[in-house]
Amino acid sequence: MVSAQNYGNGLPATDAVGRKLPSAKEVGEKREKYVGLFYWTWHTNFAHLDVCIPSQYIAKAPEAAYDFHHPIWRKDITSNFWGEPLFGFYRDTDKWVLRKHAEMLAAAGVDVLFFDCTNGSFTWRESYRALCETFMEARRDGVQTPQIAFMLAFAPTEGSRDAIIDIYKDLYKPAEYEELFFKWEGKPLIMAYPEMLGDVEGDEERTALHREIREYFTFRPGQPVYNVGPTRPDHWGWLEIFPQHGFAPKKDGGFEQATVGVSQNWTAANGLSAMNMPGAFGRSYTARDGHSKDKSAVALGLNFQEQWERALEIDPDLIFITGWNEWIMGRFEEWMKQPNAFPDQFDQEHSRDIEPMRGGHGDNYYYQMVANIRRFKGMESKEVKPQSKHKITIGAGFDDWRDASSYPAIKGNTIHRNSRGWGDYHYINNSGRNDIVEARVAHDAKNVYFYVECAEPISSPTDKAWMRLFVDVDCNKQTGWEGYDYILNRTTPSQTAVLEHSAEGWAWSKAGDVAYCVDGCRMEIAIPIEALKLSRKGGFEIEFKWVDNSQTDGDIFDFYLSGDAAPLGRFNYLYRAK
Repeated sequence: MVSAQNYGNGLPATDAVGRKLPSAKEVGEKREKYVGLFYWTWHTNFAHLDVCIPSQYIAKAPEAAYDFHHPIWRKDITSNFWGEPLFGFYRDTDKWVLRKHAEMLAAAGVDVLFFDCTNGSFTWRESYRALCETFMEARRDGVQTPQIAFMLAFAPTEGSRDAIIDIYKDLYKPAEYEELFFKWEGKPLIMAYPEMLGDVEGDEERTALHREIREYFTFRPGQPVYNVGPTRPDHWGWLEIFPQHGFAPKKDGGFEQATVGVSQNWTAANGLSAMNMPGAFGRSYTARDGHSKDKSAVALGLNFQEQWERALEIDPDLIFITGWNEWIMGRFEEWMKQPNAFPDQFDQEHSRDIEPMRGGHGDNYYYQMVANIRRFKGMESKEVKPQSKHKITIGAGFDDWRDASSYPAIKGNTIHRNSRGWGDYHYINNSGRNDIVEARVAHDAKNVYFYVECAEPISSPTDKAWMRLFVDVDCNKQTGWEGYDYILNRTTPSQTAVLEHSAEGWAWSKAGDVAYCVDGCRMEIAIPIEALKLSRKGGFEIEFKWVDNSQTDGDIFDFYLSGDAAPLGRFNYLYRAK
């Protein structure tokens, strides 16, 4: 098995709190390591219900916090969200969202998604099939998506037996999506208890099916407890408090698996606890320093990082991260001695999702995950080498670009969105327009040359927010807007394109006119080195990004939501010049 390769491998990015992603030089060569991510496919089953965000209700009526019967609470207890996902209150049959997940998780280096099927016999068939179909489409476009596996109940229950039979018959045996099956020891992996598939006296057909399934999978039963570690040699964990244990010991003294969690529904006083119980181990808790009193610490992932550092010490074959996109939680009159309990999530601090949120900590946890995956797995040595001078003649064809530095971009990600969300939410997004598939850069003594190619002929330059180029000339997020010091095509071009400079924030002033040429699917431009204030001696280093049809100026999260951004999100391409 080969760990996921992706377009984000080695690309630079700096998150909102100034943390830079480590480079290949910093993390070392790629190792045979794997990353699994807990993933929820249950965002469709209750989606007819209206969204409820408990923290908003409590802000209006503080006395309702521990009163299950307070009139402010709705009667349904299943549609509680701790916050709003960046992609909205989506159903996980929304292929626009699933495609975004595929690209983001591929860029992060995630190898396998573990679907949460720990409750009864529910497998969320409609959702996992939509994901499989979307991931296969993404793979055909060159995206090395994560593979898939299931985690069933934490015991050999009747419900988990029904669940494994269902997914075996529906998904695994037909093998329609076999390319997506994550294998361990040569067989598809499932986190489940094999003893639930015993022989059935007097039922040869059932016995034969059970034996067939036992032979088909590699089983790793899930350990539900957070502080005990493995109690059988084949146990794998899903979430633990610090310091985590190694699971499934190997003959060489190492371990197959260890866990990393964003937060834990646990308290020092009571052990397993609801997330709204005072003292719960939230995002800002660490075993070293306890609960941070700094309200801004929720953006830093202190708990998450402490868990990563422990997992890196264990250095297992696979790290299991909890989690990506749970978002919702039930509300119970009492759970683990907590009245009006929210067991698994509650609010921003007391939640465990990495998927970006609207507002709050934004995408910080995503890039924190990317950084630590790089440290764990290493990276292929793709250090960007300084390039020699290479003159490009604008408007003379594109043959002179043949030997220039090339940067691939994700194809097929300008699909439109028209999908129902939860309750009355309906999401429409038709901003996908020019599908960027490649960028190139070259330079000589006078100019830096940029080339961009799209899957189809590039639209008219008079279009709104057309083919913008962002350039970071000092690789410093503290300057310009989100680190970008220059922008091209914020102003609609005419015979020449307009280059603008930002002294600070989304406030741009003209820096010069730039020659450009569009021919079919391709465009080339020449920006004077002098206009970018780059050194003519000793070389230079720049980061850059192409963005088409953004809808909200000055909002970097629009790079995830609108048009096309190459590369995605906060990632940039890097060019070094001799």
